[in-house]
Amino acid sequence: MNTIEQQLWEYIDGDLDEFSKKAIEEKIKSDARIKVQYEELLKLNSAFSALDLDEPSMSFTRNVMESIALAPAPVAMKTKVDKKIIYAIGGFFIVSLLFLFGYSIYSSNLSMPKLDFNFNFNLDRYITPTVLYSFLFFDLVIGLVFLDQFLRKRINKEH
Repeated sequence: MNTIEQQLWEYIDGDLDEFSKKAIEEKIKSDARIKVQYEELLKLNSAFSALDLDEPSMSFTRNVMESIALAPAPVAMKTKVDKKIIYAIGGFFIVSLLFLFGYSIYSSNLSMPKLDFNFNFNLDRYITPTVLYSFLFFDLVIGLVFLDQFLRKRINKEH
């Protein structure tokens, strides 16, 4: 909507102050295009005024409220977690804890002087930096696989 049309609507509605009202009246008298546009807007305004507004029936609100009352209440969504995922995560943590426990026993020197009982495992030839790095790499790959499965299931649920 251009500014002159907006000013004409405000003039027709009586929303202008005296100075603006006089300026619009002068524009209508001096410019033929604005006068034609003003007359068209007056006809359109009178057509709008002649229209009867439809009103809803007296029982509209009651009917809407009854239809809402008849609709079943939404049930809370119950999510189902795949037990395989739980077992896999639990297994990962159990294996990791067993590894840490074994490593702590390996690195400790348990001795009982009264019983003359010595635990000193020689696992240096089995637990090398390569084995440790391989174990960590395997854990990383398994973690990424589980993360991929989790994200794919989440995306499929959303779509």
